[in-house]
Amino acid sequence: MAPLLVQRGYSVRGWVRPESMPSASFDCAAIDILDAARVERELQVRQPDEIYYLAAFHHASEEPVEISAEELLRRSSDVHVRGLRNVLEAMKNCCPRARLFYAASSHVFGTPGGKWLDEQTPFAPKSAYGISKVAGIECCQIWRRRDGLFASTGILFNHESGLRKPCFLSQKIVRGALQAHRDPAHRMMLGDLDAAVDWGYAPDYVDAMFRILQLPEASDFVVASGEVHTVREFAQAAFGTLGLDWRRHVQTDARLLCRTSAPLRGDSSKLRAATGWSPSVSFVELVARLMHEAKATPRIGLAS
Repeated sequence: MAPLLVQRGYSVRGWVRPESMPSASFDCAAIDILDAARVERELQVRQPDEIYYLAAFHHASEEPVEISAEELLRRSSDVHVRGLRNVLEAMKNCCPRARLFYAASSHVFGTPGGKWLDEQTPFAPKSAYGISKVAGIECCQIWRRRDGLFASTGILFNHESGLRKPCFLSQKIVRGALQAHRDPAHRMMLGDLDAAVDWGYAPDYVDAMFRILQLPEASDFVVASGEVHTVREFAQAAFGTLGLDWRRHVQTDARLLCRTSAPLRGDSSKLRAATGWSPSVSFVELVARLMHEAKATPRIGLAS
């Protein structure tokens, strides 16, 4: 998000957790979003034109959950709801003309069974992550109606980039392919190869966020490619960029999946009609770009 805004001439200030201050080419501040007074002081001083609330607490589908269900819901609610409320209240009090984008998730729909999902699809979350994201959407709608704030939401389907943590499925496959290219004997374990996902490219999705905040009125939008592809297709495309047969290097273990869901296919017709947005890359191009980004990242430590 920050590089896109800088490219468009914005002065960007990022908020990060106090314990994870990054080295960045733009201004960053360690802000605890649960500290309402600190959030209000920051907005009072900075007077932002646009706010992108991208904070999230979640984990990968093949990553074990190491905290209790109660703690998972509490931490999800803190980030997706309580922190958001602090920002919305501070906007109302300090910069009511600012525009806010809230990043929600396709997990708000639960497991609807393969239907096309749009802004009219009922919410039916099945996880702490989905439940708290629904609450965040409803907070934006309340402050929008009650206080007249410009608070838009994006129901984001899977969007990938090289910034994903290694434990996420896309990066697990990408890194596994790179390691197999270096070591022909390498084998990697995946869960359900038939699991289907509506995958998109993260830079396309932040472009959608930006476009949403340029509209004359705030609203809620599904952001999705509208295509579903299986884990098998992802592996085939990733290994294929290196001239490898994925079947020689991939084994399956159903125990790896900590949660499963029906395929979620997003209908972004409302967004496309309102902003002219569409994905800039195909699924195959998406995987190729992830491979290129991984090969160019020093932390991978693998030669191509």
